[in-house]
Amino acid sequence: MSTPAPAMRDFFVCDFLGAVPKHDLASMEHPLFSLSTRPDRRILEYDHNGCQVTITPSVKGRATIFDADILIFCISQLTAALNAGRAVARTLTLTAHDLLKATGRETSGDGYKRLRDAFERLAGTRITTNIATGPAEDPVETTTGFGLIESWQIVRRTRAGRMVSVSVTLSEWLFRAVLSKSVLTLNRDYFSLRKPLERRLYELARKHCGRQRDWHVSVEVLCKKSGSASPRRVFRAMLREIIKRDALPDYLFEEVGDDIIRITPRRVVDDGPQLAPLSSDVLEEARALVPGHDIHALEAEWRAWWASSGRPKLRSPGRAFVGWLKTRG
Repeated sequence: MSTPAPAMRDFFVCDFLGAVPKHDLASMEHPLFSLSTRPDRRILEYDHNGCQVTITPSVKGRATIFDADILIFCISQLTAALNAGRAVARTLTLTAHDLLKATGRETSGDGYKRLRDAFERLAGTRITTNIATGPAEDPVETTTGFGLIESWQIVRRTRAGRMVSVSVTLSEWLFRAVLSKSVLTLNRDYFSLRKPLERRLYELARKHCGRQRDWHVSVEVLCKKSGSASPRRVFRAMLREIIKRDALPDYLFEEVGDDIIRITPRRVVDDGPQLAPLSSDVLEEARALVPGHDIHALEAEWRAWWASSGRPKLRSPGRAFVGWLKTRG
């Protein structure tokens, strides 16, 4: 018997502490965001394997890959709520300080100003595409146009005029991707990557490597999928510098000749003994112990800890999980 979908309401309050960073698959696959650190007012036409995307910036420029942190924060909060069985909505109310802290940004006055600029670029950037979102068995494929966010507004300010609470309405296209869980987890170190191309390469590796032992891709295709505006020779030089620095989390990039890049996960997927799923009663007890947390993210952390400790045999995995939560504090 299928589980009924959570009831919808007009707005959703972001209040999950330490929600695991999540990004939508389409944004990771296609170059929706600018890698430029200056206002990028070019109209980008992208066509790859039958997917057509046109990205049209506003006068303030195209949304950047750093602006996408706002969407990642929203997606992470919505996914945590879905995992907890809570109702969600396209309009989110969030605390600006929480967003800045979660994405590794400064909480100074300049940090709030840059955040406002990011909201304006996200709302002004228009996407026209035939990319399908929704369940894999019943995807919705239409050619449609939309903003990366539909709207935003400052709900509450300090006396000095600094934003405190912000309301954001996501596009129906992005919200549908979240509801269908077309998202992937990001390493928290993603937010510490300060070079736009490093972030984009990490996204592509995360999207395409999956559980594969490696992914081979040409420099030409990697340049196209990254959305870089640099000539191929310049892109190749930047790529080689990133390979030399070897600072990307989770993935190793290597040049293997003939303009081919091999990308491998730094940790091999372990297919050893696994624990059975936890019961709904155990998960409810766990939620009561740590209100405001994404219980499925904590379960994943506990399973990783169990695996790293040698996968000891557990008579009652549910009791072990609840006990781990109590000792975790």
